[in-house]
Amino acid sequence: MRSLELLAPAKNLECGLAAIDHGADAVYIGASRFGARVAAGNSIDDIRQLCLYAHQFAAKVYVTVNTIIYDNELEATRQLLAELSDAGVDAILVQDMAVLQMLRQGDCPRVSSAADYKGTVPMLHASTQTDNRTVEKVRWLRDVGFRRVVLARELSADEIAAIHEAVPDVELEVFVHGALCVSYSGLCYASEHCFGRSANRGACAQFCRMKFDLIDADGRELEHQRHLLSLKDMNLSSHLQELIDAGATSFKIEGRLKDTAYVKNVTAAYSEALNAIIRQHPDRYSRASRGQCTYTFRPDLHKTFNRGFTTYFLHGRQPDIFSPDTPKALGEYVGRVKELRRDSFNVAGTATFANGDGLCFFNADNDLEGFRVNRAEGNRLFPQQMPANLRPGVALYRNNDQQFERLLSRPSSVRKIPIVMHLSQTPNGYSLAAEGVTVTIQCEHQQAEKPQRDNIIRQLSKLGGTIYECSGVEMPADFNAFIPSSLLADLRRQLVAALNGDGSRCVMPMTQENRPQYAGPQYDHPYLYNIANRLSCEFYGADAPTAYELRGGDGPIMQCRHCLRYALGRCRKNPADHSTVEWREPLFLRLGDGRRFRLEFDCKHCQMNVYAED
Repeated sequence: MRSLELLAPAKNLECGLAAIDHGADAVYIGASRFGARVAAGNSIDDIRQLCLYAHQFAAKVYVTVNTIIYDNELEATRQLLAELSDAGVDAILVQDMAVLQMLRQGDCPRVSSAADYKGTVPMLHASTQTDNRTVEKVRWLRDVGFRRVVLARELSADEIAAIHEAVPDVELEVFVHGALCVSYSGLCYASEHCFGRSANRGACAQFCRMKFDLIDADGRELEHQRHLLSLKDMNLSSHLQELIDAGATSFKIEGRLKDTAYVKNVTAAYSEALNAIIRQHPDRYSRASRGQCTYTFRPDLHKTFNRGFTTYFLHGRQPDIFSPDTPKALGEYVGRVKELRRDSFNVAGTATFANGDGLCFFNADNDLEGFRVNRAEGNRLFPQQMPANLRPGVALYRNNDQQFERLLSRPSSVRKIPIVMHLSQTPNGYSLAAEGVTVTIQCEHQQAEKPQRDNIIRQLSKLGGTIYECSGVEMPADFNAFIPSSLLADLRRQLVAALNGDGSRCVMPMTQENRPQYAGPQYDHPYLYNIANRLSCEFYGADAPTAYELRGGDGPIMQCRHCLRYALGRCRKNPADHSTVEWREPLFLRLGDGRRFRLEFDCKHCQMNVYAED
């Protein structure tokens, strides 16, 4: 039986609890420091509360400690790892190999590598920030101590399958939904170069969402002020079976900066998709956690933030992965403008509208304009202010659905663990069992003067204030005892307490005997290794820190699988891409302030590299 894990994001405790309630098998969340989303930090107390709640459902909590670390932060990192272990987290996602070096030197006893893992302390997962796109890299990560690897978003199903076949003992975590970084994760230095805000330190300024001109070697403008590096959002909800077949273990939703409504809707949608697969193959797959969710709404991925959807490279290179006209959320298509009046217009389509809906459209200059609906009368809409550029025939999108948002602003899911109870008579009283747990009470046996089964079932089924729901009470066929309702309630409370356990987890320090030993590769280490402290130097055998953030670098500031030649119909490998006007290379991207960035098309590796031009 193969276990399938849905991994949801949590900006904060509220989002984390919502993710569990709406079907997540695991949640990933940032601590107060050293997470790749600096704006999404959380206290140890909040993470501890999330762990206690999640563990009731056998769900897990992973914490991101996945930035590069400076020398003056090493001691704070050790302290944070110890606090996270005490809080009960199940895994820690890391980028900086200093953490592994701490393990090697015995300075970090409260986390574990794959080599010595016994389920008593948090496991280490290799973050996607470690640039995990080849069999060789995943095998190396396994050999140095990682049990799970978060793969690059750019990989196809075939590439994932090849990694799984070559390294079957590594758990593979794959992204299935949400925003896409145009550069391979961990290899983007554009924000640091342009704005002094390091993506490897959690402070990305979203260089890739900006407007650029595309110019050739003669200075001729080929594209004017378009979002040429801005990608659509990933949506693989219809392709989960392919990823399962490829060997993926965990299916990850991006969104640690998204709000609770987003987490609720997207988690519920993917949870239902996984459940549908399990229903088709109940003997092959199961969920990684326990509990069944009941929703007050119908999940719809088009109704929460998205820039339009793409399957990205799941089936190889595709022409429609980027969103050059806008980096903003489009939402769902709702119809076309039919007729304009002075203060209103009507929409041709089947969508229904509500007061307060947010709508948007592309104007004649191909810029996205948005407005709010003040009043909706059927398909006639009265904006707060009529958009000046709205015209008949324009396609409309809804990026804020008021009715849907109201549903999600309230309690919108209940997660319960169904249990079957077994009531039996003992020599000195009665026992109640469920899920392999048994509790007893001592009392005198009394024969019932009239049938008691209905009352017994009713009393034992009163689990409304717990995470359990009774799906049946089984008793011997000849059971005919009278048990006072107070004793039945006591049995029920004891059983619930026993099922919950104490929620604690033993922490086993790593001893000298079982401490893993690592030997990193011995060769030159350019800035692409992101070595930022002395422990990383020791791990790799490097002479000195070489991180771009510390020394700069002459190489690319981005490595992208997204290729503008291909996206704009100029791929030299594609016979269908022909043009009477040849581009004279090298090509450059130019920001509005005049700064230029040279593009290198590495056709051998089907990759586009971006260089800063100082």
